[in-house]
Order: sequence, then structure tokens, then C-alpha cells
Amino acid sequence: MATRLPPVHALSAFEAAARHNSFAIAAEELCITPSALSHRIRLLEEFVGERLFYRDGRSIGLSEFGRRYLDVVRSALRTLTDFPMPHRNAAVQPKIKVMLPPTFARHLLMPRIADFTQRHPEIVVELYLSVPLYDLSLSESDVEIRFGAGNYPNIITEKLFEEPAFAVASPAYLKSLPPMKSPADLKQATLLRSALEPWQPWFEAAGLKDWVEPSAGLRVDDLGLLLEAVRHGYGVGLTRQHFAEELLARGEIVELFDIRLRTPPHAYYVVYERAVRERPEVDTFISWMQNAFRNI
Repeated sequence: MATRLPPVHALSAFEAAARHNSFAIAAEELCITPSALSHRIRLLEEFVGERLFYRDGRSIGLSEFGRRYLDVVRSALRTLTDFPMPHRNAAVQPKIKVMLPPTFARHLLMPRIADFTQRHPEIVVELYLSVPLYDLSLSESDVEIRFGAGNYPNIITEKLFEEPAFAVASPAYLKSLPPMKSPADLKQATLLRSALEPWQPWFEAAGLKDWVEPSAGLRVDDLGLLLEAVRHGYGVGLTRQHFAEELLARGEIVELFDIRLRTPPHAYYVVYERAVRERPEVDTFISWMQNAFRNI
């Protein structure tokens, strides 16, 4: 039977926290968040079946077991670090494959990914596009960003953020219609359809209790293309602030009414298999994503 070994990234987190007697300083040294460091310590404590630290308010200290285990960990890490490898020409860079929807990639990740690559130049990030609601396999990636209801069985699912949905149209399209004074006036308009942004919850928030989901007209199951259809004057669509803010600022589209669906049916989630997070580069990327989108 193969011997199960403790994860190396958890050992280094333990050694750094013990050396600094501080989770915060150790996290800064390792270029991860304090919560990610705490996660690694808990992972190691679960592995050894013992508490490594005791907590007293905001201070920490090594447990009796932790003091004894620290000597072993330091010796093991020193052996790995000092072992000569004269024929190794270059270090193998850790790599993470991320699958994500195209609109999220374009509008939300691209403006932020430079922060991750500057903090962690040693990690290679590979981005692949997926179709929301359809591509539901993790077989080709380490981490996925999914836009949906969050019902993904047998995998770890953590919400990144959600934004209110609201109705938009182009000024040129509005000129072709009677004045839009209330949501009920949308009966004069073409409602653009998408499985990602269903109209029914917005109808209910707007007081249109008897309205049903549109069944005719253009359907687009990509949020970026849906917004393009609105911009080109094909009808009224639902969108989110971070996707539409540039078009809104330029006046290419305008928000209709003052109704925003605060609890839309779909949100963004990061999903992954439990075992994959034991890889330090994956744990680092997930922690960075959670921190980057915490206050969006």
C-alpha cells in the first residue's frame, strides 16, 4: 500500500507560521491570504490528527505536539532544499488550468489577472472558455468559474459574487417605440431571451405578476452577445453592472426604469474537486479569486 504523505504546501505554511509566530506574517511571506494559510494549517492538522497551534485571542503558539512536529518538518524541508540537482536546467513551473465563461473572462477576469501574475510569476495560468449551463465537466480543468444556480453535486461549489439584473436598451431602439414610462410598456417591445438571464424573476420584481417568460424572438445564451444584441437595437435585454458599465457610460445603451433584481437566479461560482486544492498553485489561485471578487 502506498504511503500517504502530507501536502508540502501545508508543511511550508506550518513552518512559516511557527517561525514568525503569526499567521498574517507567514501568509505575507508566502504571498497568500491569511485565510488560505489557515486552510493549509487545518489541512495539516487533519492529516496528523493533532492540533499544531493553540489560539489565545489574537495570538498563537505551538502545541506540545506542534513543537515536536516542527523539528521533523524543518529537517524534511531542509533535506529537500539542500539536495543537489546539478542536471536540472530549469525549475518546472506549476501550472493551473481554468475554465470560465467568455463574458466573465473578458469583463471581469482580464482587468484583474495582472495582479495575480505579478504576485505569483512562478505560476502559469492557462485560460479556457466554456459555455455556461452546458459544459459541466471538470475533466479538462483544475478550476472552473460557472454562471448558474450553484447546484453542482459532488464537487466543491463556492459563490464568488452575484449582481442585480436590470433592463437595458439602445437609444435608437427606444426611439422606435412608444415612451417607456412603466414596466408594463414593455409589451410594445421585443424582449431578448437568454437562459442565463430569464425574465420571469424580473417581471415579479417589477410587479408584472401575470407576465410569463417570452417564447419568441432572438435567443442568445452568451451574456456578452446578449449585450451586443441590445447595443445593435434588436430589443430590450437584461444585464449586470460590470458587463454593461462601459456601454452605459458611453450612452450606447440606457437602463430602463429603476428596478433591479437584487436576488437574480444565477450567480458566479468557483468549482473544483476537493483533492485538487491540495496543490499549492490551485489553492493560491482560488484564494486570490475569492479575495479579488470579495467586494465586487
